[in-house]
Amino acid sequence: MKKSSEEPDFGATGQFELTGVYFVDKKADAAFATTLGMDRIKTLLLLGAGHAHLQVLTQLAANRRSDLDVTLVTPWSYQTYSSMTPGFVAGHYPLEDCQIDLQPLIREAGARWISARCTGLDANTQSIMLDYGGSSPGVDLHKTGISTNRPAMMTYDFLSIDTGSVMEKRTLDKAIPGAFEHAILVRPLEQFVNRWSQLLNKAKAHPDSPLRINMIGGGVSGVELVLAMHQGLQAAGLRAQFSLVAGGPVLAADFPKGTQKRLAQQLRNRQIEVHSNRCTRVHADRIELDDGRSLPSEYTFLATGSAAPEWLQHSGLAQDAEGYAQVNAHLQSTSHKNVFAAGDVASRVDRPQNKNGNRAKQAGADLALNLLASLTNQPLNAHNPSQHGVSFISCGDRTAIANWGGMSAEGAWAWRWKDKTDREFMARFRRG
Repeated sequence: MKKSSEEPDFGATGQFELTGVYFVDKKADAAFATTLGMDRIKTLLLLGAGHAHLQVLTQLAANRRSDLDVTLVTPWSYQTYSSMTPGFVAGHYPLEDCQIDLQPLIREAGARWISARCTGLDANTQSIMLDYGGSSPGVDLHKTGISTNRPAMMTYDFLSIDTGSVMEKRTLDKAIPGAFEHAILVRPLEQFVNRWSQLLNKAKAHPDSPLRINMIGGGVSGVELVLAMHQGLQAAGLRAQFSLVAGGPVLAADFPKGTQKRLAQQLRNRQIEVHSNRCTRVHADRIELDDGRSLPSEYTFLATGSAAPEWLQHSGLAQDAEGYAQVNAHLQSTSHKNVFAAGDVASRVDRPQNKNGNRAKQAGADLALNLLASLTNQPLNAHNPSQHGVSFISCGDRTAIANWGGMSAEGAWAWRWKDKTDREFMARFRRG
C-alpha cells in the first residue's frame, strides 16, 4: 500500500511492495512469483553507485518491469561527483552542489537500497557477502516502517558492478607502510570531503599556525587536489606549505606533454614543491622518500595506490593482470554472461583504456541497455566510447586545462566550459 505522495506507486507501474518481507533468496522469490502467475521474478543486483549506475537507475525507472527485483548495494545514500570535488576543496562550490541524492533515483526505479559494502563474491553460486559496518543505517524498504534483519548474503540472477577502484589497507600497507593509518585517502570521496572540511575548520581555529601539507601522487587526481587545496586555504586566509611527491619524473603520465608542462607551471606559480621521488613510508608527522630524505608533514594526503577490490580476487570472475573484472565489448564479463561491469572496476579485454570518470559516464547508457536486453535474451549493444571527447583538469583557481586528442589549452573559458558540463551532468540526476 502506498504510504504517502512521496513514495512510488507500485500498483500503477506493476511493481510490488514487499511489505514485511525482504527477499534475498532466489527460491523464495520463485515461490512468491508463482503465486502471482509468473515464471519467476528475476533479481538484478547493482554493486556500487558509480556514474554508470546512475544511468542504469534512470533507465530502470523508464522501463519498469513487474518481473524484475532490483537492489542497489552502496554504503552511502548519495554520490559525491569526482569532477566537482576539486571545486569544493577550492571553495568554488558548496558540498551539496557536488553530491547526488540517490534515494529519489532508487524510488523511481522501483529498487531498494542496502547500505553496506561487498566483502565477498562467488560468481559460480551467484552470491555476495555484505558488511554493514558499525554505523550503517541498513536496509531502506521505501519507508514502510517494517523492521527487517540485514542479510549477510544475497543471491542474484544478474549482477552489475560499478564500485570503482579502491584504496584498501592490505594493498596500501604493502605499497607504502603507514599510509592507511596516517594519511588521508582521497578515496572514497565521501570520506575525503568530510576530512577536508574537518581540516579546514581546525585550521580556521588557529589561523596563525601555518600548515605543512604533503600530497602523494603525481597523477591528475593528486595535482588537481593539491592545486585546489592551495586555493581553498588561501581563500580562507590561511597559510600552508605544500609538497607534491610525484613518484616519478612525469606528472599526469596519461596526458599529452603539453598538458604535463602546463600542470608543472601551475605548481611553480603557486610555489608548490614537486619531488620526483617515491614515498616509502608515512608517519604521523613526516613522510620518508626513497632517497633517504624525510619531509615534515602535518597532513599527508594519498592520491595513489588505487587497486581492484580484494573481493574480486576469489570471485571466480575473469580478471586482468591487475585484478580488475575483465569485460568484453558489451561490458559483460568474459567468464560469466550474467555479470556486467563498468567504470574503474572493469577492464576491456578488446580495448584497454585509462581509468577515469569520463569513461564511466560514457559506459552508463550502454550498460543500462545491455542489462535490460540480457533479461529477455535480446542482442547486446557494443560499447564504443568516443576517443575524441574534451576532458578538463581544474587548476585550483577558476581556470582549467582543456584536453582533446594530443592538444591542450587553458584559461578561464575552459573552467566555464567545465563548470557548465559538470552542472548539466548533475542536473540529469537531481530530483525535486
